[in-house]
Amino acid sequence: MNQNEVATPDATKRRCATIRRKTRETEVDVTLDLDGRGRALVATGIPFLDHMVTALACHARFDLELTARGDLEVDDHHTVEDTALALGAALDRALGDKRAIRRFGSAFAPLDEALARAVVDLSGRPFARVRLRLVRERLGTLACENAGHFFRSLATAARLTLHLDVVRGRNDHHQLEAAFKAVALALREAVACDERVGDEVPSTKGTLT
Repeated sequence: MNQNEVATPDATKRRCATIRRKTRETEVDVTLDLDGRGRALVATGIPFLDHMVTALACHARFDLELTARGDLEVDDHHTVEDTALALGAALDRALGDKRAIRRFGSAFAPLDEALARAVVDLSGRPFARVRLRLVRERLGTLACENAGHFFRSLATAARLTLHLDVVRGRNDHHQLEAAFKAVALALREAVACDERVGDEVPSTKGTLT
């Protein structure tokens, strides 16, 4: 965890976490409940990013409150990056020692002509391969080059392995939204509890760290 991030464990049995990430460039607050219903309140100052993160929470069935205040007068890079890092840190914290989870998740998500595929392993080993096929410079005020950086930063802070590909598409809005929805569905599967795992950590090593 970054030295400027403060994690607060939830007192209930639900898998929840609250993270505050504060730097000289941004301040991000995240409250995440992995066992929610997909309710989200997201305000980053980047409307298109709000739309995408809201879609992620909705389809992962995470309850999420996220606010970010960043140096958008510079550009959107720091806010996008730190939003993803704080969200990833909350996901990692909420999972705890990852007992009884399925661990792996994969999903395809279409949006009209666009199709995206995401494969996730809550491995404890951060890695991301992301291919989005975007051609526009911006979607709203979100720089398209920062869209892939969002997913790589999320994977780093959440300590997960992510393979994400937009398989086909023409419209960049559709392609990126399909990518977020595919990641959401893969995460929904990976974080789900599997009664067959019992109280075990789903790894031959006995740990996912």
